[in-house]
Amino acid sequence: MKTIAVIFASFCLAGAALAQTPAGPGAGAGADCKTQAANLHGAALTSKMRSCCQQQATKQKLHGAAETSFRKSCETAATGP
Repeated sequence: MKTIAVIFASFCLAGAALAQTPAGPGAGAGADCKTQAANLHGAALTSKMRSCCQQQATKQKLHGAAETSFRKSCETAATGP
């Protein structure tokens, strides 16, 4: 009975560890884009972020809803909430 309890507990711990969600797919790209445009402000910053995130999406060969989601996540990570 102890063996079953130990096995069950280990599955619970492993499940909890695997259930943690990683950062969104565009988060890393947003940080890369942010460093590229560190000294830009206003419309120039927004324009640079959009083009950089678009290039990242193209590089990863994303299309449709995946591309839109990636770009939105990337732009949010780069410019802030």
